[in-house]
Formats: sequence, structure tokens, C-alpha cells
Amino acid sequence: MIQVALDRMSRQECFNIVSEIYHYIDYIEIGTGVIKQYGMPIVQEMKERYPEKRILADMKTCDAGKHETLQAFEAGADATTVMAFSANKTIEDALQIAEELKKQVVVDLLGVTSRDRIVQLEKLGVTSVSMHIGKDMQANTSSLDYLDDFRDILKEFNIFVAGGINPDRVKLFSMLHPDIYIVGSYITGSSNPAEAAKKIQEVI
Repeated sequence: MIQVALDRMSRQECFNIVSEIYHYIDYIEIGTGVIKQYGMPIVQEMKERYPEKRILADMKTCDAGKHETLQAFEAGADATTVMAFSANKTIEDALQIAEELKKQVVVDLLGVTSRDRIVQLEKLGVTSVSMHIGKDMQANTSSLDYLDDFRDILKEFNIFVAGGINPDRVKLFSMLHPDIYIVGSYITGSSNPAEAAKKIQEVI
């Protein structure tokens, strides 16, 4: 499955991109930067336009788990993100809201290099995680070296992967057997987004 990440772009660009790649994607991610600029109404409008697609609000919640998770879901998101380094209570509160509303919380593993923390997350009831190589780290290929070390411990989760994904990196991340590939600039920065999305779909 493919999740397109809409970030660092205008509101109109977000909707234009989705209209072009609609047939190739499963999740529509409203990126953190877009949410900061346009607020929750863009999440609501995207869901209204594309009710059959799963909308993920990339809130990157690290505190006030109950409030921010509810905020995302009330705007129409089907899923939202909470940072793995958050307090356990923050994650538990987010999971509770998701369970009550039959929605999804994806815990973002950005910066997590400890297997112990992943074990803790599973004990908290986390079922979906995002193996995320941050924008600022993507140029450093050594930042990907630990992926193989995490392969066995992640197998019980629903796995999202993100980090400068293009056709070559699909092969790299495939060692984790991900359920969802999160693709940003390879699609959104392309002169032909539909063709780029089709290529990613074919490689996957």
C-alpha cells in the first residue's frame, strides 16, 4: 500500500497532487507542516473530498495525547501519529481514544534506536509503527544501517516506512516487510506525479 505524504506545499498543491495520483494511493497523509500552516480544516476537507481514502493526520503528538488525537479524529482523520519518545501516558491516552472511535494510532519511531523501547511500545498496546528516517537524516546513508537489526522485533506490528522513499529505497525498506510505504517528494516533487506514483506502485 502507498501513503502519499503532503508536506512543504500549499493547500492548493495538496489537492492538485491528490487528484492526479488518486488511483495509485491508499492513504493520504496531511503532513505536519501543512497542518501547522492550514490547521485542521484541511484534514476535514480532504476527507470530505476523498471519503473512500484513509486520511492520516501527521500530528507528531508528543504531549496532550488525548486532546491532540481527538482533535485529529474529529476533523475526519482515520489515523494520526504519536512520537515513540513520548511519555507512556501520552501514548496510552492516544490509543484509548483510537479504540473508542475505532481509529488508528501510528507510533512514529523517529530517533528510536533502542529495541527495548519497541518492546515497551508493544506492551502498551501499540499495533502500528512508522519506521521513519527523518528529512534531515536522509542524506546520511549510515542512518539506514540499523534497519536490519529491527527486522525481527517489528514483525508483530503493522509497519509503515518513510524516509526519502523512491524505487531504490523501496528495495531497501522491503527487508522490514512493510504494510505501507510513505512516499513524499519522489511523487510530490515530480514533474509527472501520476507517473511517479505508478512507478512506485509497480516496484512495490
